Amino acid sequence: MFKKYDLIVVGAGHAGCEAAVAGANMGASVLLITMNLQAIGQMSCNPAMGGVAKGQIVREIDALGGYSGIVSDKSMIQFRMLNASKGEAMWSPRTQNDRMLFASEWRNMLEQNPNIDFWQEMVAGLIVKGDKVIGIKTGFGTEIYASAVVLTNGTFLNGIIHIGEKQLGGGRAGESASKGITEQLANLGFEFGRMKTGTPPRVDGRSLDYTKMEEQHGDEDVVGFSYLNILKPAQQRCCWITYTNNIVHDALREGFVRSPMFNGRIQGLGPRYCPSIEDKINRFAERDRHQLFVEPEGWNTVEIYVNGFSTSLPEDIQYKAMRLIPGFENAKMFRPGYAIEYDYFPPTQLENSLQTKLIKGLFFAGQINGTTGYEEAACQGLVAGMNAIRFIRDEEPIVFGREEAYIGVLIDDLINKGTEEPYRMFTSRAEYRLLLRQDNADIRLTERGRKIGMVDDERYQKYTERLDNIGKITKYIENASIKPEEMNAYLVSKGSSPLNQGMKLKTILTRPDVELMEMIEQIPQVKENLARFDREDIKTAEIEIKYEGYIVKENEQVEKQKRLEDMKLRDSLDYREIKSLSLEAVEKLQKVRPKTIGQASRVSGISPADINVLMVYVAK
Repeated sequence: MFKKYDLIVVGAGHAGCEAAVAGANMGASVLLITMNLQAIGQMSCNPAMGGVAKGQIVREIDALGGYSGIVSDKSMIQFRMLNASKGEAMWSPRTQNDRMLFASEWRNMLEQNPNIDFWQEMVAGLIVKGDKVIGIKTGFGTEIYASAVVLTNGTFLNGIIHIGEKQLGGGRAGESASKGITEQLANLGFEFGRMKTGTPPRVDGRSLDYTKMEEQHGDEDVVGFSYLNILKPAQQRCCWITYTNNIVHDALREGFVRSPMFNGRIQGLGPRYCPSIEDKINRFAERDRHQLFVEPEGWNTVEIYVNGFSTSLPEDIQYKAMRLIPGFENAKMFRPGYAIEYDYFPPTQLENSLQTKLIKGLFFAGQINGTTGYEEAACQGLVAGMNAIRFIRDEEPIVFGREEAYIGVLIDDLINKGTEEPYRMFTSRAEYRLLLRQDNADIRLTERGRKIGMVDDERYQKYTERLDNIGKITKYIENASIKPEEMNAYLVSKGSSPLNQGMKLKTILTRPDVELMEMIEQIPQVKENLARFDREDIKTAEIEIKYEGYIVKENEQVEKQKRLEDMKLRDSLDYREIKSLSLEAVEKLQKVRPKTIGQASRVSGISPADINVLMVYVAK
């Protein structure tokens, strides 16, 4: 029934979908195999994409030719730019999405690609010949062959669902766990561990009293994720905010003795930055309330996602405590929250291409690497898919630097530092945040996507037009002079010092309280020259001018780091022979085997003294 494929992608979540797209759009034959074709692109947890640092990742995926941004824009029910009151490096787009529409859009886009075939069945193991993967074996014993395999198993590897004292095998509510892969990989020499994550109850929106909650509207200016300017919804749905209280907390504490988190049945570590409600109450006992976001699941459903109330407590405790939340007094539950425990493989076992060190042609992406979040999974899937095809073609892998993309920061962190708890991306993890803004992801990455073969003509044309427009805006700002009588009324309204003489627009724009869009609205000369340009192009040009000095400093830091990246380390290097290295450094370097001194400097436990020793060694 099956030909030999270039690439088999196991799992059709966010990582699997992007891996399949990458392989197919690079001209390879791809088989996407999953246990349930009806769950392709499923939003297993919250119905939202983006957020702090995650929004930047979605834009980077889009700039490279991936589909997460397009799917998110087509299925959005609300858009917000988070951190808009802070500096532009912190701005992060986020969409609230229609869960069912999101999944159907993903499936539709995948099915339109003639290079992708589909198969519904559990994968029970890999076919390995020597040190290379050559295919997969299904639960029914079918063998399917390929030149490379990407595993994107999510939470399904030996997954166990916990609700109070109950537990059952499963990778997601209503879906069975995946058996066999962990055991085979362990026999091949891979290390593995256990992690856990959780999800909150879903409730009937008709049973809630929204008058007791704070209304949360979307932004008037709907930017979205994709640089293709996907048609945005004419209207948006509201979300709401409410809070727990001490009465709610007391009701939840009644169930702690029956909680799998506290009685030891859950062994895996959960996400530090997205704790369950019982974990919040336990860790932050001094707080008398916790914020909850009441989020609609879509346009045409009454189902509500209670963001912030993730729990594995017994159903009766969940129900009792939930009904004590303001606005939830008459709440009807659709299904309870639960925790899920699953296998993962420490990502220090991967190359920076996401290929495993032990088995050639085998790539890992998503939660199998210890990450949490749709966006983190999607970008890994994209990179793994691209590099799987480049491996097949005997081409150099695509590696993104920490100065190029949040994708580069994420993968670099994973392979060098590893993770013992679910890894989540934050802006604070990136050293070069001003370079890695959400507005300039296309400028940073579209050329690379084009060279890889991911960026089509339509996207590339839009990119070149945008570059041209930003150039024209910048040229006008640098050359234009503004007279005091044109500018002073605006400056005074902003509490800024008026001009005594004509001044370059560029100089005025560097004032922190001055905004270019406001000038366009209020100053005729500026309006005449810039009003025709797209708002995002104007903003990008403005940021580059306002923060020019800081951007130059960050680029200087990048150049210093690149000098370390140019100092290569041999794969065969035995660090035990370098006598001046610390014992910890020898142990870590032998395990991670960095390619460069720059990479070695980011390995957890490696000191500046160790780096100096390595530099002397390489110089000799």
